[in-house]
Amino acid sequence: MPHRFNPKQMMANTQLCQYIFRPIPSVRLISHRPSPTPIKPTRLSLHFFKGKSFALQPDKNFKWAIALSLVDQSPPKSTLDVERLVGFLYDDLPHLFDDQGIDRTAYDERVKFRDPITKHDTISGYLFNIALLKILFRPEFQLHWVKQTGPYEITTRWTMIMRFMLLPWKPELVFTGTSIMGINPETGKFCSHADFWDSIKQNDYFSQEGLWDVLKQLRIYKTPDLETPKYQILKRTADYEVRKYTPFIVVEANGDKLAGSTGFNDVTGYIFGKNSRSEKIPMTTPVFTQAFDAELSKVSIQVVLPLEKDISSLPDPNQGTISLRKVEGGIAAVLKFSGRASEDIVKEKEKLLRSSLINDGLKPKTGCLLARYNDPGRTWSFIMRNEMLIWLEEFTLD
Repeated sequence: MPHRFNPKQMMANTQLCQYIFRPIPSVRLISHRPSPTPIKPTRLSLHFFKGKSFALQPDKNFKWAIALSLVDQSPPKSTLDVERLVGFLYDDLPHLFDDQGIDRTAYDERVKFRDPITKHDTISGYLFNIALLKILFRPEFQLHWVKQTGPYEITTRWTMIMRFMLLPWKPELVFTGTSIMGINPETGKFCSHADFWDSIKQNDYFSQEGLWDVLKQLRIYKTPDLETPKYQILKRTADYEVRKYTPFIVVEANGDKLAGSTGFNDVTGYIFGKNSRSEKIPMTTPVFTQAFDAELSKVSIQVVLPLEKDISSLPDPNQGTISLRKVEGGIAAVLKFSGRASEDIVKEKEKLLRSSLINDGLKPKTGCLLARYNDPGRTWSFIMRNEMLIWLEEFTLD
């Protein structure tokens, strides 16, 4: 069927081209090989164009996909060494919040920075935002990887952990996500930086969902000032965190139920000196109860031992009902909640977390752990910190 000239579509396409070559955020179109299935015309909503939509009729030999980039990816060929910039970011970004700071000479003066609740259009504004975060939040930045994702585009994945210093309880805020950094092919410098958080769907500025994600993390959780198992937060979604735990040692005894306390006096007795050397061992947090079966009926109660302890040098238990065990660590999904952890609530949290993991395409292992951080006799229920943990079969941070 011959192509019919459409003045309105021609006008829209002309406007699209004008926007692409303006020095403001644009979208890019990437062509892919055709699939065997016929492709229907697709209407793509371009959020950078103030809500206007453009109907794009795919060519019969290609299908088109929108990519979230702030830089046009198809200018004339350049001798730009993107691999060098990837290596540069691996070295430079870990200094984002330390005294050295990032190298401002790697950015255009008119660099465009966007995240769900912040925007700046100059390198000075970007650096001011970093300085403000250092004062208010004491951020800790962890860089996971850096990859080239376009001819003039680099993507990074990161975790940022912050404590809001203006509130007395200094709440911990966790953000994970990716940053898409556009490169100016003429200068070889970064000219755009767009952050996308894993915990929200609406990442465009200004995101009310993003603001709510910040505010809800300001609530009070009481975490005792005791040693805890070491872990790294790899990803935080709207429903759970994914953590990488290092190995740790527990003293454990049989329990009666997931939210129960049977065996607690036995395991704490070990660290208070009821062992072969009458050695007192410092208390840690949390207390774990672990269910090993799908019915959550086979349970043990555990206290974590200090990380500097080696299982071969620990005193033997005096009681045959308790034992020492090394937990090899690994990747766990974690759901945090407050209040008193009754058996019904704990089982409900386990079902909720497992369902979320399966819906997200992850593979949870059988069983779970309940982590209780507080003394229920000395802590208000609404500030208690409880966590439901499920180990994962595998996890790839992409």
